[in-house]
Amino acid sequence: MKVVDIHSHFFPKTWPSLQQKFGGDDWPWLRHQKSNGSGLEKAMLMKGNKEFRPIYSACWDGKVRIEEMDQHGVDQQIISATPILFAYEKPVEQSLYCAQLFNDAALEICQVNPQRLFAMAQVPLQDPDVACVEASRAKSTGHVGIQIGNHVGLKNMDDEGVLTFLQHCASEDIPVFVHPWDMMAAERTKDYMMGWTVGMPAETQLSIVSMILGGGFDRVSKELKICFAHGGGAFAFLLGRLENAWLHRDIARGKSAHPPSYYLDRFYLDTAVFDHDALQLLVSKMGTDRLMFGTDYPFPLGEQQMGQLIKTAPQLTELNKQKLLASNAEQFFVLPK
Repeated sequence: MKVVDIHSHFFPKTWPSLQQKFGGDDWPWLRHQKSNGSGLEKAMLMKGNKEFRPIYSACWDGKVRIEEMDQHGVDQQIISATPILFAYEKPVEQSLYCAQLFNDAALEICQVNPQRLFAMAQVPLQDPDVACVEASRAKSTGHVGIQIGNHVGLKNMDDEGVLTFLQHCASEDIPVFVHPWDMMAAERTKDYMMGWTVGMPAETQLSIVSMILGGGFDRVSKELKICFAHGGGAFAFLLGRLENAWLHRDIARGKSAHPPSYYLDRFYLDTAVFDHDALQLLVSKMGTDRLMFGTDYPFPLGEQQMGQLIKTAPQLTELNKQKLLASNAEQFFVLPK
């Protein structure tokens, strides 16, 4: 079976010091470890003076990435920035500089094998007009889509500016991948990686619900291609609760013209859920045409045996496995077959 991974991340090996260029003490940078000449290169992702995450050369070395894809039978992969690079909280000119810097770097990584590696761009979403211009530029330079965070400060997905950007993407046939970031309840989830295991899924569910109840899907063209990460968080599991609230409490309907289940054909989810029962729930709620394989590679919380969750799913037919593994992604991102 062909396998296309739509959810993987990258960092350039090096980039200009953003702290020196713009000032401030919270910019991301890589502190590389000395190589002993054997094994994979490693680095510590820093945020200012604080250690953020250990990473290794698959993040920046396309050859290493291709080798590991071959080990797991992944034919094509789409890379996107890790959200710490978004810079939504910065002045727009600084965020635009970062977007163009990392967007160009992503394409350089993909040049190792442009038939197997593809890139999604980032944009300065805090300024919709500037974000639209960069999205169009990115498409013209070879990006197959745009990755955005699920909120900008206190603005959720139904914010007027975010919807303006999504409509631009719909009009130019630019696929959008929504990734959680800057997670809620940071102080209460600071231990045990709960920001990733609890906060990220919660943020993703919030982004979908805000698009539905905020009237986002009613206001944006049905031509919009949009996919949410991490299986939509708890959305599928709690859809019944959401539907019940919509039917029995006026204030729970928000601005949406229809019940939540009406909008299930307006978006896609990736399959980074790591559990057969969870995957089956996604299939039962979303169908097999609205799910795309994603790993969160090359991070430890990603799918370590890439593709095995779908390949060994007991209730999926071979045809439906192929839809989830590649066919849906090929159509969504218009990838070469």
